[in-house]
Amino acid sequence: MYKELIVVKVGTNVMTNKDNRIVRPVLRRLVEQIAELYERDILTILVSSGSVIAGKEVLGNSNIKDKTQKRQVYSAIGQPRMMRLYYNIFHDYGMKCAQVLPTKRDFSPGIHRENMINCCEGLLSEGVIPIANEDDAVSVTMSMFSDNDELASLIAQLMNADRLIILTDIDGLYTGHPHSENSNLIEHVNPDDNLEKYIKDSNKKEEEGRGGMGSKLDFAQCAASKGISTYIANGKKDRTIIDIIEGKNVGTRVTLEQTEI
Repeated sequence: MYKELIVVKVGTNVMTNKDNRIVRPVLRRLVEQIAELYERDILTILVSSGSVIAGKEVLGNSNIKDKTQKRQVYSAIGQPRMMRLYYNIFHDYGMKCAQVLPTKRDFSPGIHRENMINCCEGLLSEGVIPIANEDDAVSVTMSMFSDNDELASLIAQLMNADRLIILTDIDGLYTGHPHSENSNLIEHVNPDDNLEKYIKDSNKKEEEGRGGMGSKLDFAQCAASKGISTYIANGKKDRTIIDIIEGKNVGTRVTLEQTEI
């Protein structure tokens, strides 16, 4: 029996450098924290982006003109590469991981939803870390999530997680541009707060990542409205997940509490 179940989402911008290459030490720090939490009887479901950029590392520039088809190809090539990276790192920590590739229909009432719950519960009961990512190879129309922020929020709700931690490449939500000296980190918001004036979705650093701060907040607030303590924090820092679990003041917390903005 575990003390707590958390869902951690790591985006492409966290795991890549300025050259859009996957930074393995970032993945290792992520797994190291998951392994440490496991020793404390805190289980993790990991929602990880990266398959498209990993596929691009393998294939290089593609001659495919259609953007959707190109994304499918990169994802199909990159997903096993991402899992191999995770498998090897988890193995170093004496742990096992498993691949879960849901589509939107898997969260609708019915057999697909039940199968998702049964799969994740079974993996967790065996001490195996589920690693979920949207199945970009086939999810291209109505079955497509807006991004992995939505997927993470849905999994957290589906599995009745205690916390959802959305890792990004900045410290959280700011009152202005994150790099402006006049901007301040907003430490706490409520699920129903109107944050439109604070959201400054900048251009993604590469086309493979789809979720900006607006998306993160939307789905963070959605999860928080269901009673799931949700955090948006900097995944490039060494012990962000551990710091959150230990109650340190990290990132932007989205919970049902009194707050002033």
